[in-house]
Parts: sequence; C-alpha cells; structure tokens
Amino acid sequence: MAARSVGAPRTSQVVTQAWRFAAVGLVSTLAYTVLYALLRTGMAAALANAVALLATAVGNTAANRRLTFGVRGSESLGRHHLAGLMAFAVALSMTSAATALLGVVAPRASRLLELVVLSATNALATVVRFFLLRFGIARRRPPSPPSMHPERTIP
Repeated sequence: MAARSVGAPRTSQVVTQAWRFAAVGLVSTLAYTVLYALLRTGMAAALANAVALLATAVGNTAANRRLTFGVRGSESLGRHHLAGLMAFAVALSMTSAATALLGVVAPRASRLLELVVLSATNALATVVRFFLLRFGIARRRPPSPPSMHPERTIP
C-alpha cells in the first residue's frame, strides 16, 4: 500500500468538497443569471456581466469558505477573499472574451443565446475557481522546519 503524504487530502474529502462547491456554484450561477438578465435590459453586455459577476463573487467566496472548506472566523479572511478575487478576474476575463466573440460571430444574438454562452463559459471558469479557492482557502500551511543554520552573532 502506498503511503499518503502528511496533510494530503483524502479522496473522499476532495469529492465532498467538489459536491459542496458544485451546490454553491449552482446557486451562484442562478443568482448571476437573474442579475445579468435584469441588468442587461438597461446596460451593455460587458458591463452587465462585470457587475453581475462582482456582485455574486463575494457571496460565492464566503459561502465556499464556510460550506465547502469548513473555514469559520476571520483568520486568513483577506487571503481567502484575495483568492476569490483572482477567481473573479479569471471568470471575468473568460466571460468578457465570450461576450465579445459572440458580438462578432452573432451581432444580433438573442438574450437567451447570450445567457447560454455566458452560462457555459461560467461553467468552465468554475473549474478554475474550484482549484484557486481550494488551494487559496483549503490548504493548510505546513509548520516551518527548524532552521538548518543557527543564527550567528558577529563579535
């Protein structure tokens, strides 16, 4: 039997996290879709996309922090939300590119087609988000090894 490294997650833990992440993602995607559709009636696709993504990104990070990765309290909160902002930047880049490409390929695309394209792109971005948040939130920093060289004082 192969030895598992200390601190490495068990497969069942990763699977559980993936299912919880998917559930949070589904709720976030529904919120994003509704918000995008509402915003899109009065603003350009790129702006509606950015506003809807930003509005749902903070809640998504907070929900995943607590529900997916079991982190409570304020310890490392800034680092965790930084990982969430990185995930937001990736998703915004991907969905902005998809919106721009759709505008070139089908300039008269219906709102429904926009939503389908953005939802599919968000699904791809979710895979990236999972790994960014998993390594940004769920990873535990190993204790620092003792110094190999004791501090020397110069006389």
